[in-house]
Amino acid sequence: MAESGGKLQTTVGAIAPLALEYTAGDDSRLDLQLADADCIGTAAHVVMLSRMPVRPRLFSRAEAARVIAELGRIRRLAQKGRFVITIADQDVHLAVERVLTARLGDLGRRVHTGRSRNDQVAVDLRLYAKDQMLSAMAELLDLASVLARFARRNRLAPMVGRTHMQPAMPSSVGLWAGAYAEALLDDLALLRSAYNINDQCPLGSAAGYGVPLPLDRRLTAQLLGFAAPCHNVMAAANARGKLESVILMALSQTMLTLSRLAQDLMIFTMPEFAYFRLPPEFCTGSSIMPQKNNPDVLELLRARAAGSLADAFGVADMVKGLPGGYNRDLQETKAPFMRGFQTARGSLRIMRPIMAGLAVDRRALRAGFTPAVFAADRALELTGRGMAFRDAYRHVKGRLAELSDADPAAALARKTHLGATAGLDWGGLFRRIAKEKLATARQRRYFESKIVKLMALAHGIGD
Repeated sequence: MAESGGKLQTTVGAIAPLALEYTAGDDSRLDLQLADADCIGTAAHVVMLSRMPVRPRLFSRAEAARVIAELGRIRRLAQKGRFVITIADQDVHLAVERVLTARLGDLGRRVHTGRSRNDQVAVDLRLYAKDQMLSAMAELLDLASVLARFARRNRLAPMVGRTHMQPAMPSSVGLWAGAYAEALLDDLALLRSAYNINDQCPLGSAAGYGVPLPLDRRLTAQLLGFAAPCHNVMAAANARGKLESVILMALSQTMLTLSRLAQDLMIFTMPEFAYFRLPPEFCTGSSIMPQKNNPDVLELLRARAAGSLADAFGVADMVKGLPGGYNRDLQETKAPFMRGFQTARGSLRIMRPIMAGLAVDRRALRAGFTPAVFAADRALELTGRGMAFRDAYRHVKGRLAELSDADPAAALARKTHLGATAGLDWGGLFRRIAKEKLATARQRRYFESKIVKLMALAHGIGD
């Protein structure tokens, strides 16, 4: 990068140093997370260019193999933390191109043919998101499995069900924990929907208006393991930002589930309840009070759920007023997008050992039952004998003391309809989790196999 007349000369033109610093922002740091995806996307683009029906060919098969081999070397450097993006590079795209040009000369200068940094970053982010979402889905299912096992193991442990945080009706630990397992599976459905929207390749849309070259966009989509290319090239460009907000919103729903679970755990592990005991290794002490065992992990998760929602809405807010086509505002969506994955995946991982090590105090659970907890059940029992419900309601309300001998276990056993305390389909829940795990693993294998096959072209393997 040369300085000339108060400007710095970069790959894409001269710019004032202050403007370069301001516009580059955090990209030189954040884009290190995209280095692997950028190399993969560039490899697919070069393979496509080598097969494009033009004369003379932009790349021979041997030349394409050399480029892919060098991209593989850059990937390895990035994985070891040894790939550097300078402020002069501005971003990962020009950093990779710089290294390719330094190592391969004219071949490096050709790789950007028919491509813009706009579709380059778009494909990088989609590849990054595919990998991150598959990992998040696997971690979500691991936690759902732990919750489901905990629920089934404690399915007969009576627990007061609450509304407005006040004692309401007889419930069970199985119903409580199973509810969170099923909530996570609902969150998984949102993640899968976001994954499917993301599973379209924008490469070849260039700056959003296509190029006068016979690009084979279906080939690049196939090489990269996407379900299909984004069809309309401007739609591919306009998806930036909105797609990130969709994914972040799906992740934030998972965080909502985890935050409510964390809140329940903080309440029910208080000495006044003592229904559960948190694993001590996931609690922290006090600098002044020797006896303290604080649920700091759960408190931070609750706070980060708020941050997750803020990121989702923040990205949407950045996009809502943009005109069609690329706008530099979109650069600012990258940090919250990456942070969203870090937050959700970290929270899923930390909740797994907490739930696996959670201890249940059945004596404390039973002690939480008062006669009033059985009032609604008693009113419905009288209704079953022919009394009008409102009459039964008033009858029980004036005679709560008569329920002092009610048995929590018997109350749980009487609720046999689907999904109630004695009507939970444990086999169905575990089959659903197993099916989702299989589907996620299959998607992971497919995606990784396509990337392995693409990068193997450096050795003349595949076609």
